[in-house]
Amino acid sequence: MKKIKIYSIVGVCAAAVLYMFDIAGNNNNIVNEIGKEWVAESRDMRGTGNLTDTNEESATSDESLLKQKSPDGLAEQILVRTGYTVSYNKDTKLPNWVSWYLTPERTTGPAKRAGVDFEADIDVPSPRAEDSDYYGSGYDRGHMCPAADNKFSKKAMEESFLFSNMCPQNGNLNRGDWNEMEMACRNWASKYGGVYVVCGPILYKGKHKTIGKNKVVVPEAFFKVVLREGKEPKAIGFIYKNIEGNRPKGDYVNSVDDVERITGIDFFSALPDDIENKIEAVADINDWQ
Repeated sequence: MKKIKIYSIVGVCAAAVLYMFDIAGNNNNIVNEIGKEWVAESRDMRGTGNLTDTNEESATSDESLLKQKSPDGLAEQILVRTGYTVSYNKDTKLPNWVSWYLTPERTTGPAKRAGVDFEADIDVPSPRAEDSDYYGSGYDRGHMCPAADNKFSKKAMEESFLFSNMCPQNGNLNRGDWNEMEMACRNWASKYGGVYVVCGPILYKGKHKTIGKNKVVVPEAFFKVVLREGKEPKAIGFIYKNIEGNRPKGDYVNSVDDVERITGIDFFSALPDDIENKIEAVADINDWQ
């Protein structure tokens, strides 16, 4: 969905409408609750401009679809890694979003996770997230672009363990429903030949919980959007609260338009307008079975 200026009164009205929805038993229950109670922090987290650092060997299909449009004024440093692109936020010490093109070949290569250490990303400014920030925090070091999506290259595997690709994540979520979604994306990549994936944190408006001496922000939720091309392109979004859960992935489904409204990010803006508007307005998990 192309970004337009939305006056605050529209946002207030939208929130009021969402408040009236009965969210019980609805596949959109998560987005409705977010619309009722949350405003994405990305709309208010102001920065000092964009910095770009590009590494070689980026494994992509159409690079323009890996570049998402972040909200104006968001603290953002774009880092193009071997296996993913990240929009890094120096204020939160988190990625704003991470994007990659997932193919079957990426998931079956020779690179192994064993022996790879989590590392601070020296390409982002200090203070920055470090391993010690997570010690005793009660949160997992949650990959945004998973290690299992980077088996095609030793360098890609190592870069997937940089903290610019991590968020503090509830352990049950990280090892449960979020992991199941990661596996679903790999299955879709195998079925359709390749899919574009973008994910990242969702933050409440207001004061945030932080961990460690570097005050790494703890997200309240996470989003993931997936695009497949071909004769009949499809897109779908998902929203996961950063809490324990054991639910079918259909319960987390939202349209990409809904995820855009919450995060302020314009996903897949390089698509032709007619295709983008069509596929981002609806979400049906049955299209991905």
